[in-house]
Amino acid sequence: MTTATHSLTVSRVAGHIGAAVSGVDLAQDLPESTIAEIRAALLEHKVLFFRGQEGLDHARQVVFGSRFGELTGRARPQSGGALDEFPQILTISPQIDIDAYGVDYEKHYRSRLHHGIGAWHGDMTHTVNPPAGAVLRADTLPSRGGDTQWTNLEAAYAGLPADLQGFLDGLRAEHTFFAAYDMSPYDEVDKQVMDRVNASPQVAVHPVVRVHPETGRKALFVSPARVRRILWLSPMESRHLLELLTREVTRPEYTVRFTWEPGSVAFWDNRCTAHIGVGDVDAVGEPRVMYRVTLLGDRPVGPDGFVSTKTDGQEQTACPASVQDR
Repeated sequence: MTTATHSLTVSRVAGHIGAAVSGVDLAQDLPESTIAEIRAALLEHKVLFFRGQEGLDHARQVVFGSRFGELTGRARPQSGGALDEFPQILTISPQIDIDAYGVDYEKHYRSRLHHGIGAWHGDMTHTVNPPAGAVLRADTLPSRGGDTQWTNLEAAYAGLPADLQGFLDGLRAEHTFFAAYDMSPYDEVDKQVMDRVNASPQVAVHPVVRVHPETGRKALFVSPARVRRILWLSPMESRHLLELLTREVTRPEYTVRFTWEPGSVAFWDNRCTAHIGVGDVDAVGEPRVMYRVTLLGDRPVGPDGFVSTKTDGQEQTACPASVQDR
């Protein structure tokens, strides 16, 4: 189904998630009515895809993202060139870690995954207030590969039997960064990666089912890469339940796959989606450079009123207003 709203055209691209949006230049100073249309489309479709946005540079991406809420600083240290002026911009590229540390850390810890679907994740769910959303734009792309997939966590919850939904509604889960990885303190590179991440540890307890703060819809708030255990269950029970839930949230019918082009932009709601980079760019051996800004989120709330708590680390905060307004 395709619907036209004023200058925007919003076209569904999959059964449960994703829409292509055309008729808008994100680099322009958009009126409030257009921002409202984009927000409504995001709440409905979970992730929006925009093509032909070559005019969206660092500054304009920060301005666009800030129309939907406060932006956080980048999740990890990066510097050099335009990055110093825009602390909200996170560069997603293996070359960043290689230049800084001599190792592609993300490629390394991906090789330590427990299982093939474990890399699915919601952004920063190991923090007590995970991001509300993110805007990612493509800059440099390989000649093939490098796609991203998203899944609809609300559809995954809705697809469960009512009795199982009721059981999950009252559960809590502990989220940590390396939950889905077998990292060894006796492996030199493993230890380097763990030491770097654990220098600023983040551990949070979230409801297994999250109520969306804007729509009131329930989502299966399970981030396969980050959920270490279900509280109140034995380790064996927790492991079996997490395996079931991980398979549910990654069922193909709940997902959408996006092939990037230069100037492409994806905008997703992190409160009800998880995503994964397909991971085939290593085989291509060509650069892939993306830039992301992240919307500050609130603490998730469960159907029973439970509000997420932090076990370790600090709540995420917004960049100072003076930086946001650049």
